[in-house]
Amino acid sequence: MATEYGQGYGLPAEPGHSGYAGGRRHRLPAALRAPVEGRTWRELGYVLLSLPISILLFTYAVTMVSLGAGLLVTFLGVPVLAAALAGCRGFGAVERARARGLLGLEVAEPEPLRMERRGFTAWIGAVLKSGTSWRALLYAVLHLPWAVLSFSVSAVVWPVGWSLLTYPLWFWALPAYGDQPGMQLYGDEHHRIYLDNPFEIAVTAGVGLLFTLATPWIVRALTMVDRVMVHGLLGPSRLATRVVELESDRGVVVDTAAADLRRIERDLHDGAQARLV
Repeated sequence: MATEYGQGYGLPAEPGHSGYAGGRRHRLPAALRAPVEGRTWRELGYVLLSLPISILLFTYAVTMVSLGAGLLVTFLGVPVLAAALAGCRGFGAVERARARGLLGLEVAEPEPLRMERRGFTAWIGAVLKSGTSWRALLYAVLHLPWAVLSFSVSAVVWPVGWSLLTYPLWFWALPAYGDQPGMQLYGDEHHRIYLDNPFEIAVTAGVGLLFTLATPWIVRALTMVDRVMVHGLLGPSRLATRVVELESDRGVVVDTAAADLRRIERDLHDGAQARLV
């Protein structure tokens, strides 16, 4: 991965060392620390929260846009579409805050609405013409299928890894309360395979350890897609960022030119003009 789990959450690592977090050296490798680190649980919480939030956002976006499109034959369609886009912008602010709190992802606020005049009609036009509004709507539509996939994968590999890893601690409950000698690996009408001897129990725990160690990296790989979506669809566009940079550069050039003019004027006043006088 691009960033080790050994680094501080949202903080750069100590120069020359990748095992620092908040100035403290970890003795365990990052792969062994990952399942119990707070960063892992925050990323897992982000993935698990994504499904209900994306369902709510998708339902709102599709319902409002469909309603607005159906009402375009009347004067109510355009305001409803504007309200749908404004709501998606609001959801986008919530998603940026959630990504900042759980993933440590800092995304700048997108460009505000550009209104040439005040009034409800001007607000509707500004919302409909804003690229940020339409990108937020696109995020609402695209995030649901990804949230379903990431939730399904995380909700399977995480409990499977921990349950297999801890199998030596609870396998005794199966013959005592489950009326079977151990965890059933395979079974049909004629033959059944149980994991009930010490070797099979140890192998099961080893497989669970592999799952447990791999799960944080799987979850983090899933959240990388969320990072890209939040940054690309809910942040400022490249064009807006470039415009801000150009405006900043223009301000620097203007200030530099003004300073040069004042310097030339001062030199003329104190130098050539004094000698002429």
